[in-house]
Amino acid sequence: MNTSTRGISWFFFLFCLAFTACQKTNKEQSREPIQLGALFSLSGSKSDLGIPSARGAQLAVAQLNEKGGILDREVQLLVKDGESDASIGAQQVATLMQEAPDIAAFLGLSDTDLALSAATESSLYDRVFLTSGATSPLLPTQVPDYLFLACFGDNVQAAAAAEWAYDELNLRTAVVVYDTLETYTVLLQKYFIDRFESLGGQVLAVKGYNPSDREAILQNLPTAELVFLSSGSAQDARSNIQLMREAGITVPVIGGDGYESETEWEAHPEIQDVFYTTHAYLGSDNLQPRVKEFNKVYTEAYGGALPDAFAALGYDAVNLLAKAIEKAASTDPLKVQEALAQLSDFSGVTGDISFSTGQQIPSKSVTLMEVKGGKRIYRNALIPKVIPQP
Repeated sequence: MNTSTRGISWFFFLFCLAFTACQKTNKEQSREPIQLGALFSLSGSKSDLGIPSARGAQLAVAQLNEKGGILDREVQLLVKDGESDASIGAQQVATLMQEAPDIAAFLGLSDTDLALSAATESSLYDRVFLTSGATSPLLPTQVPDYLFLACFGDNVQAAAAAEWAYDELNLRTAVVVYDTLETYTVLLQKYFIDRFESLGGQVLAVKGYNPSDREAILQNLPTAELVFLSSGSAQDARSNIQLMREAGITVPVIGGDGYESETEWEAHPEIQDVFYTTHAYLGSDNLQPRVKEFNKVYTEAYGGALPDAFAALGYDAVNLLAKAIEKAASTDPLKVQEALAQLSDFSGVTGDISFSTGQQIPSKSVTLMEVKGGKRIYRNALIPKVIPQP
């Protein structure tokens, strides 16, 4: 072999060695876990929404990993407590990005103000934030391209409540009472009034309140056939309804998905004639296979605890992101964002989800529930005929 040949052979050997090392490195990287950042209010005033949502999300990740993960890679859910505080939620996003810079996307939070703060921060890193339960239809315009909803918008649930009250309960007059401190409660009552009046109903009074001064709710309330009470939590709604009942206001009270809670109503079986909109009915008599399976695995995983709609939303949010990553065949954040925007016909526990072109809010049906004798009773599910503009 001449010198030139030996030189070529040596170069070829070094090339093969480098190529093999590169392949090994790429293979090792492809086996690294896929990381999802998750923000939930595990403490504070929104923990009744955050804890079940986190449980649902963790259950979804466990099931994905039992089936081999996503793209044959383990899934890691990196959970931080947003503490029901908008500034802390944003800080937690930044902390997660420092601790795990390869996070593919974020999810969680079921309050409009909290989700807006966290998603604004995640957009600075070009990461999608998929809120599991924040319902303001304005959110996608406030964080364009990056903030998606796994749930319906407040204009949808408020319109459903108005149509159901008018068409099914035959109620024609209402007073509206709302918490002035939360974006969610302010928007919800606005959309209810819009749709109720367009149907021919009369709103006799609109009264804002500060949760620290509940007694003001009762001052100068006219007599009407229903009260639309826009409260940010089941505890707040229950406290306000008790005040009304003690004051002799016995007409039906209707509200939004902030009322969703098993324990709050279970502890007060005396409360009657309360109705609210929510994301799904998960009762044992719901025979949909996906609901029955979710109920089964959730109760087994959490010591017999029953799931609520926010647990199902957390579960659906993880699986939506999993589908987006599979569709993108990548964990590149921008590719995940593009794939999520194109997802359609996703069969979730909370309903079928599709994102139409340019829309970051899915079209979904609204569930109507009744609170009676400490129980939550399914009444109906509908998509409103007319939806107010955001």
